[in-house]
Amino acid sequence: METKSYVAAILSELDNSSSQLADEQLELLVERIGEAGRVFVAGAGRSGLMMRAFAMRLMHLGLDVYVVGETVTRSLAQGDLLIIGSGSGETKSIVPMAEKARSLGASVAALTLSQATTIGELADIIIQLPGAPKDQLDDESSTIQPMGSLFEQMLLLVCDAVVLRLMEKQSLSGKVMYGNHANLE
Repeated sequence: METKSYVAAILSELDNSSSQLADEQLELLVERIGEAGRVFVAGAGRSGLMMRAFAMRLMHLGLDVYVVGETVTRSLAQGDLLIIGSGSGETKSIVPMAEKARSLGASVAALTLSQATTIGELADIIIQLPGAPKDQLDDESSTIQPMGSLFEQMLLLVCDAVVLRLMEKQSLSGKVMYGNHANLE
């Protein structure tokens, strides 16, 4: 297969996956982000990179947002929101963060493959994303892509869609958001 054909196949998978999303849960996440004192994001590996991209866009919206683990991240408190991106919902470095957030009275949102996980059980809001769980990576019927690629792509797209919804609710344009873009580059 040509490279261009793989791009078409990936786009087809993403299109099919978008119909599996629960809009009610996405709207809950949008509302909770708007109500949160501060927003914290966490994830590991490629999921972590997608969450960092999400944090950047939330910052462009003018929100008080932090990436867990960065040296400039403030302390989480009651009224804040921790948003976790974890396909497995069992990431050993992330589970304690969700537990700590709950103990401090913060809300937890999980973008994950299944709600029947440790992180899913700790979350107030669960956005279930399509993708192949680690124990089904050899099942080529779920995705042609390797490892967690489908989940990670859906994670980025869903986060971008949440940003678009927040922009709509706040009547913000990309031009206005650009005023928060880094200018020391």
